[in-house]
Amino acid sequence: MSIVRRFRIASTLLVLLAAAHAQAAVRTRNVDWTLDGQKFQGVLVYDDAGPKNKPGLVMVPNWMGVNPSAVEKAKKVAGRDYVVLVADVYGANVRPKDSKEAGAAAGALKGDRPKLRARMQKAVDVLRAQAGSSPLDTKRIGAFGFCFGGTSVLELVRSGAALDGAVTLHGGLDATAPAAPGTVKTPLLVLNGAADKSVSREDVAKLQSEMTAGGADWQFVDLGGAVHCFAEPDAGNDPNSNCRYDARQAPRAYRMLADFFAERFAAVGGGTRKR
Repeated sequence: MSIVRRFRIASTLLVLLAAAHAQAAVRTRNVDWTLDGQKFQGVLVYDDAGPKNKPGLVMVPNWMGVNPSAVEKAKKVAGRDYVVLVADVYGANVRPKDSKEAGAAAGALKGDRPKLRARMQKAVDVLRAQAGSSPLDTKRIGAFGFCFGGTSVLELVRSGAALDGAVTLHGGLDATAPAAPGTVKTPLLVLNGAADKSVSREDVAKLQSEMTAGGADWQFVDLGGAVHCFAEPDAGNDPNSNCRYDARQAPRAYRMLADFFAERFAAVGGGTRKR
């Protein structure tokens, strides 16, 4: 075979590989739904590459809600392994512009936990409904969230929802309506900043007692030196703030999250690749 012919074949293969890569890419699209007459809009994230039947994860952002930063976090967690719904629990017309607006929106739902639980369950239902238009395996569903999103996920667990697993990252732990004894059905991993000033040791003890009484399969990890927002790079690194990224502990937290879901989804069949 001539050198010219070999070059042409190699060039053709490169073009085909590039085309395949272009077609198998990360997809994002808005997903709309309605609950109690109110409109919501989340974002579905997945990669066309990888398994054709991927587990699904509901991701609840921090108190800033659905925004480009939240979608980027979802992309990183989704990788080639998961279909992720960035959940809107505020409403389509509520997109906080600053911490004041975010505090008001999150505070309203913290003050109405039944409403928050209902919105979380709806987000799970909406994710399941994407099976026909995405590579989603509805038999393997979990949830995770950051800060206020962690609080939201914990409320879903307390409600008795039956998911394959749930993870909270630097979420609030307090409960206005703790889980009733023997009612917790979702395995839980809590990733907590040991130095987080917004979470007291009393909060930790109460949650652990609550989950034990609830019959939960729970794990609680205190990450030494980490404060609130430790898993979010856009939180910055102001040493005087209780909300800052921890470059040492964040990668560990994400590995724990990945291992937890890999274990949980393998337990119900299919498994996922560990990154």
